[in-house]
Amino acid sequence: MTALICGSLAYDTVMVFEGRFREHILADRLHMLNVSFLAPQMRRNFGGCAGNIAYNLKLLGGDGLIMATVGHDFLPYQSWLQERGIALEQVRSIAAEFTAQAYITTDLDDNQITAFHPGAMNHAHLNRVEQAAGVRLGVVAPDGRQGMIEHAAQFAAAGIPFLFDPGQGLPMYNGEELRAFITQANWVAVNDYEASMLSERTGWSPGEIAARVEALIITRGGAGSWIYATGTRHEIPPARPQRVADPTGCGDAYRAGLLYGLQRGVDWPGTGRIASLAGAIKIEHHGTQQHSYDWAEFALRFRDNFGYAL
Repeated sequence: MTALICGSLAYDTVMVFEGRFREHILADRLHMLNVSFLAPQMRRNFGGCAGNIAYNLKLLGGDGLIMATVGHDFLPYQSWLQERGIALEQVRSIAAEFTAQAYITTDLDDNQITAFHPGAMNHAHLNRVEQAAGVRLGVVAPDGRQGMIEHAAQFAAAGIPFLFDPGQGLPMYNGEELRAFITQANWVAVNDYEASMLSERTGWSPGEIAARVEALIITRGGAGSWIYATGTRHEIPPARPQRVADPTGCGDAYRAGLLYGLQRGVDWPGTGRIASLAGAIKIEHHGTQQHSYDWAEFALRFRDNFGYAL
Protein backbone atom coordinates (compact mmCIF):
# COMPACT_ATOMS: atom_id res chain seq x y z
CA MET A 1 0.00 0.00 0.00
CA THR A 2 1.90 3.05 -1.25
CA ALA A 3 1.57 6.22 0.84
CA LEU A 4 1.78 9.51 -1.08
CA ILE A 5 3.55 11.88 1.31
CA CYS A 6 2.73 15.48 0.40
CA GLY A 7 4.96 17.88 2.29
CA SER A 8 8.23 19.75 2.34
CA LEU A 9 11.76 18.82 1.39
CA ALA A 10 14.19 21.19 3.07
CA TYR A 11 17.72 21.79 4.22
CA ASP A 12 17.97 22.15 8.00
CA THR A 13 20.75 24.25 9.49
CA VAL A 14 20.76 23.32 13.17
CA MET A 15 22.65 25.36 15.77
CA VAL A 16 23.00 24.61 19.47
CA PHE A 17 22.96 27.44 22.00
CA GLU A 18 24.79 26.28 25.12
CA GLY A 19 22.42 28.10 27.44
CA ARG A 20 18.71 28.58 28.03
CA PHE A 21 16.51 30.95 26.07
CA ARG A 22 14.46 31.75 29.18
CA GLU A 23 17.51 33.31 30.80
CA HIS A 24 17.95 35.80 27.94
CA ILE A 25 14.41 36.61 26.82
CA LEU A 26 12.72 38.99 29.25
CA ALA A 27 8.94 38.66 29.36
CA ASP A 28 8.46 42.40 29.94
CA ARG A 29 10.68 43.32 26.96
CA LEU A 30 9.11 41.21 24.21
CA HIS A 31 7.86 44.34 22.45
CA MET A 32 11.51 45.38 21.89
CA LEU A 33 13.18 41.98 21.52
CA ASN A 34 16.80 42.13 20.36
CA VAL A 35 18.81 39.04 21.29
CA SER A 36 21.70 37.10 19.83
CA PHE A 37 22.62 33.53 20.75
CA LEU A 38 26.20 32.30 20.33
CA ALA A 39 25.97 28.81 18.81
CA PRO A 40 29.37 27.05 18.72
CA GLN A 41 27.85 23.89 17.23
CA MET A 42 26.25 23.84 13.78
CA ARG A 43 25.15 21.10 11.40
CA ARG A 44 23.49 21.20 7.99
CA ASN A 45 21.10 18.31 7.49
CA PHE A 46 18.62 17.00 4.98
CA GLY A 47 15.09 17.52 6.27
CA GLY A 48 11.58 18.70 5.54
CA CYS A 49 8.54 16.79 6.78
CA ALA A 50 7.99 14.73 3.61
CA GLY A 51 11.64 13.74 3.42
CA ASN A 52 11.82 12.83 7.10
CA ILE A 53 8.60 10.81 7.05
CA ALA A 54 9.63 8.94 3.89
CA TYR A 55 13.11 8.20 5.31
CA ASN A 56 11.70 6.74 8.53
CA LEU A 57 8.99 4.81 6.72
CA LYS A 58 11.67 3.24 4.52
CA LEU A 59 13.63 2.14 7.62
CA LEU A 60 10.51 0.43 8.94
CA GLY A 61 9.95 -1.36 5.64
CA GLY A 62 6.95 0.70 4.53
CA ASP A 63 6.28 2.07 1.06
CA GLY A 64 6.31 5.86 0.61
CA LEU A 65 6.29 8.21 -2.37
CA ILE A 66 7.25 11.87 -1.85
CA MET A 67 5.29 14.66 -3.53
CA ALA A 68 7.09 17.98 -3.10
CA THR A 69 8.62 20.97 -4.86
CA VAL A 70 12.36 21.74 -4.67
CA GLY A 71 14.81 24.33 -5.95
CA HIS A 72 17.92 24.49 -8.08
CA ASP A 73 20.12 23.44 -5.12
CA PHE A 74 18.42 20.08 -4.55
CA LEU A 75 21.00 17.75 -6.15
CA PRO A 76 22.90 16.71 -2.97
CA TYR A 77 19.63 15.87 -1.21
CA GLN A 78 18.31 14.09 -4.31
CA SER A 79 21.37 11.85 -4.38
CA TRP A 80 20.98 11.05 -0.68
CA LEU A 81 17.36 9.94 -1.08
CA GLN A 82 17.98 7.99 -4.27
CA GLU A 83 20.85 6.09 -2.65
CA ARG A 84 18.36 4.97 0.01
CA GLY A 85 15.79 3.79 -2.50
CA ILE A 86 13.21 6.50 -1.83
CA ALA A 87 10.98 7.27 -4.82
CA LEU A 88 11.21 10.83 -6.17
CA GLU A 89 9.21 10.76 -9.42
CA GLN A 90 6.62 13.12 -7.89
CA VAL A 91 9.22 15.71 -6.83
CA ARG A 92 9.02 18.82 -9.03
CA SER A 93 11.98 21.19 -9.52
CA ILE A 94 11.41 24.97 -9.59
CA ALA A 95 14.53 26.36 -11.26
CA ALA A 96 14.17 29.95 -10.06
CA GLU A 97 13.86 29.04 -6.36
CA PHE A 98 15.97 27.64 -3.54
CA THR A 99 14.86 24.44 -1.84
CA ALA A 100 13.13 25.32 1.43
CA GLN A 101 15.56 26.17 4.23
CA ALA A 102 15.07 25.92 8.01
CA TYR A 103 17.42 27.62 10.45
CA ILE A 104 16.91 26.03 13.87
CA THR A 105 18.50 27.08 17.17
CA THR A 106 18.10 24.66 20.11
CA ASP A 107 18.92 25.43 23.74
CA LEU A 108 19.92 23.14 26.61
CA ASP A 109 16.26 22.55 27.50
CA ASP A 110 15.55 21.36 23.93
CA ASN A 111 13.50 24.47 23.21
CA GLN A 112 13.74 25.62 19.60
CA ILE A 113 13.62 28.89 17.69
CA THR A 114 13.22 28.41 13.94
CA ALA A 115 13.40 30.73 10.94
CA PHE A 116 12.07 29.22 7.72
CA HIS A 117 12.46 30.24 4.08
CA PRO A 118 9.85 28.37 1.99
CA GLY A 119 11.42 28.90 -1.44
CA ALA A 120 10.19 26.26 -3.88
CA MET A 121 7.72 24.97 -1.30
CA ASN A 122 5.42 27.88 -2.19
CA HIS A 123 4.78 26.14 -5.52
CA ALA A 124 3.52 22.89 -3.94
CA HIS A 125 0.06 23.42 -5.46
CA LEU A 126 1.54 22.72 -8.92
CA ASN A 127 1.67 19.05 -7.92
CA ARG A 128 -1.60 17.16 -8.04
CA VAL A 129 -2.52 13.95 -6.25
CA GLU A 130 -3.98 12.37 -9.40
CA GLN A 131 -0.52 12.51 -11.02
CA ALA A 132 0.62 9.68 -8.73
CA ALA A 133 -0.66 6.28 -9.80
CA GLY A 134 -1.29 3.36 -7.45
CA VAL A 135 -1.65 5.43 -4.29
CA ARG A 136 -3.97 4.05 -1.61
CA LEU A 137 -2.98 6.19 1.38
CA GLY A 138 -2.03 9.84 1.72
CA VAL A 139 -0.42 12.40 4.00
CA VAL A 140 -0.91 16.16 4.00
CA ALA A 141 2.08 17.40 6.00
CA PRO A 142 3.45 20.97 6.35
CA ASP A 143 3.95 22.40 2.87
CA GLY A 144 2.97 25.46 0.85
CA ARG A 145 -0.33 26.90 2.10
CA GLN A 146 -2.27 26.45 -1.13
CA GLY A 147 -0.67 23.09 -1.78
CA MET A 148 -1.95 21.70 1.53
CA ILE A 149 -5.48 22.95 0.83
CA GLU A 150 -5.58 21.52 -2.68
CA HIS A 151 -3.93 18.19 -1.84
CA ALA A 152 -6.43 17.56 0.97
CA ALA A 153 -9.31 18.26 -1.40
CA GLN A 154 -7.76 16.05 -4.09
CA PHE A 155 -7.30 13.10 -1.70
CA ALA A 156 -10.90 13.45 -0.55
CA ALA A 157 -12.24 13.72 -4.12
CA ALA A 158 -10.29 10.61 -5.15
CA GLY A 159 -11.53 8.64 -2.15
CA ILE A 160 -7.96 8.14 -0.89
CA PRO A 161 -7.82 8.07 2.94
CA PHE A 162 -5.25 10.53 4.30
CA LEU A 163 -3.55 11.73 7.46
CA PHE A 164 -3.74 15.47 8.13
CA ASP A 165 -0.54 16.55 9.89
CA PRO A 166 -0.59 20.38 10.05
CA GLY A 167 2.52 20.71 12.24
CA GLN A 168 4.19 24.09 12.08
CA GLY A 169 1.91 24.99 9.17
CA LEU A 170 -1.12 25.13 11.46
CA PRO A 171 -0.91 28.92 12.18
CA MET A 172 -1.42 29.62 8.44
CA TYR A 173 -5.07 28.57 8.64
CA ASN A 174 -8.19 30.01 10.22
CA GLY A 175 -10.90 28.02 11.93
CA GLU A 176 -13.03 27.49 8.83
CA GLU A 177 -10.06 26.17 6.85
CA LEU A 178 -8.97 23.85 9.65
CA ARG A 179 -12.50 22.50 10.03
CA ALA A 180 -12.47 21.73 6.30
CA PHE A 181 -9.18 19.82 6.63
CA ILE A 182 -10.56 17.77 9.51
CA THR A 183 -13.82 17.03 7.74
CA GLN A 184 -11.96 15.72 4.70
CA ALA A 185 -9.28 13.76 6.59
CA ASN A 186 -9.44 10.22 7.94
CA TRP A 187 -6.82 10.77 10.62
CA VAL A 188 -5.38 13.88 12.32
CA ALA A 189 -1.98 13.97 14.06
CA VAL A 190 -0.78 16.89 16.21
CA ASN A 191 1.40 17.45 19.25
CA ASP A 192 -0.14 18.68 22.49
CA TYR A 193 0.57 22.36 21.77
CA GLU A 194 -0.87 22.06 18.26
CA ALA A 195 -3.89 20.24 19.67
CA SER A 196 -4.66 23.23 21.88
CA MET A 197 -4.30 25.63 18.95
CA LEU A 198 -6.40 23.39 16.72
CA SER A 199 -9.20 23.31 19.30
CA GLU A 200 -9.00 27.06 19.86
CA ARG A 201 -9.22 27.88 16.16
CA THR A 202 -11.87 25.34 15.19
CA GLY A 203 -13.98 25.70 18.33
CA TRP A 204 -13.96 21.90 18.58
CA SER A 205 -12.68 20.01 21.60
CA PRO A 206 -10.37 17.01 21.08
CA GLY A 207 -13.39 14.77 21.59
CA GLU A 208 -15.37 16.66 18.95
CA ILE A 209 -12.47 16.45 16.51
CA ALA A 210 -12.07 12.72 17.22
CA ALA A 211 -15.75 12.18 16.48
CA ARG A 212 -15.23 13.55 12.96
CA VAL A 213 -12.29 11.32 12.00
CA GLU A 214 -11.26 7.70 12.36
CA ALA A 215 -8.49 8.67 14.79
CA LEU A 216 -7.05 11.76 16.44
CA ILE A 217 -3.43 11.32 17.52
CA ILE A 218 -1.89 13.71 20.07
CA THR A 219 1.80 13.31 20.89
CA ARG A 220 2.94 14.45 24.33
CA GLY A 221 6.74 14.28 24.20
CA GLY A 222 8.22 12.27 27.05
CA ALA A 223 4.73 11.58 28.43
CA GLY A 224 3.83 9.38 25.46
CA SER A 225 0.80 9.94 23.25
CA TRP A 226 -2.97 9.63 23.10
CA ILE A 227 -4.88 8.05 20.23
CA TYR A 228 -8.60 8.75 20.18
CA ALA A 229 -10.30 6.10 18.02
CA THR A 230 -13.71 4.39 18.00
CA GLY A 231 -14.74 6.14 21.19
CA THR A 232 -11.65 5.07 23.12
CA ARG A 233 -8.60 7.04 24.21
CA HIS A 234 -5.63 4.72 23.86
CA GLU A 235 -2.80 5.63 26.23
CA ILE A 236 0.47 5.05 24.37
CA PRO A 237 3.50 4.89 26.67
CA PRO A 238 6.76 6.53 25.60
CA ALA A 239 9.58 4.31 24.36
CA ARG A 240 12.87 4.71 26.20
CA PRO A 241 15.64 6.41 24.23
CA GLN A 242 19.16 5.26 25.00
CA ARG A 243 20.22 8.92 25.03
CA VAL A 244 18.72 12.27 24.09
CA ALA A 245 20.69 14.04 21.36
CA ASP A 246 18.33 16.07 19.16
CA PRO A 247 14.51 16.35 19.18
CA THR A 248 14.29 17.74 15.64
CA GLY A 249 12.31 15.38 13.42
CA CYS A 250 10.96 13.12 16.18
CA GLY A 251 7.40 13.99 15.23
CA ASP A 252 8.06 13.01 11.63
CA ALA A 253 9.52 9.67 12.75
CA TYR A 254 6.41 9.11 14.86
CA ARG A 255 4.19 9.81 11.86
CA ALA A 256 6.15 7.30 9.80
CA GLY A 257 5.28 4.75 12.46
CA LEU A 258 1.60 5.66 12.12
CA LEU A 259 1.79 5.14 8.35
CA TYR A 260 3.52 1.80 8.78
CA GLY A 261 0.81 0.62 11.15
CA LEU A 262 -1.92 1.77 8.77
CA GLN A 263 -0.24 0.05 5.82
CA ARG A 264 0.10 -3.22 7.74
CA GLY A 265 -3.30 -3.20 9.44
CA VAL A 266 -1.88 -3.01 12.97
CA ASP A 267 -4.33 -2.06 15.72
CA TRP A 268 -4.06 1.40 17.31
CA PRO A 269 -2.24 0.35 20.51
CA GLY A 270 0.37 -1.44 18.40
CA THR A 271 0.59 1.35 15.81
CA GLY A 272 1.08 3.95 18.54
CA ARG A 273 3.89 1.92 20.10
CA ILE A 274 5.63 1.46 16.74
CA ALA A 275 5.39 5.23 16.24
CA SER A 276 6.65 5.91 19.76
CA LEU A 277 9.71 3.73 19.29
CA ALA A 278 10.48 5.26 15.87
CA GLY A 279 10.49 8.68 17.52
CA ALA A 280 12.67 7.51 20.41
CA ILE A 281 15.29 6.08 18.07
CA LYS A 282 15.39 9.34 16.14
CA ILE A 283 15.94 11.45 19.27
CA GLU A 284 19.14 9.48 19.99
CA HIS A 285 20.81 10.98 16.91
CA HIS A 286 21.61 14.45 15.63
CA GLY A 287 19.84 15.38 12.43
CA THR A 288 16.55 14.07 11.09
CA GLN A 289 17.93 11.36 8.79
CA GLN A 290 21.18 10.25 10.42
CA HIS A 291 19.83 7.22 12.27
CA SER A 292 19.54 3.75 10.82
CA TYR A 293 18.29 0.32 11.87
CA ASP A 294 16.93 -2.88 10.38
CA TRP A 295 13.68 -4.60 11.27
CA ALA A 296 15.33 -7.17 13.54
CA GLU A 297 16.87 -4.39 15.67
CA PHE A 298 13.58 -2.51 15.78
CA ALA A 299 11.61 -5.61 16.77
CA LEU A 300 14.07 -6.39 19.59
CA ARG A 301 13.80 -2.88 21.00
CA PHE A 302 10.01 -3.02 20.68
CA ARG A 303 9.88 -6.16 22.82
CA ASP A 304 12.29 -4.67 25.37
CA ASN A 305 10.19 -1.50 25.65
CA PHE A 306 6.68 -2.86 25.56
CA GLY A 307 6.98 -6.45 26.77
CA TYR A 308 5.59 -8.24 23.71
CA ALA A 309 6.74 -9.08 20.20
CA LEU A 310 5.48 -7.40 17.05
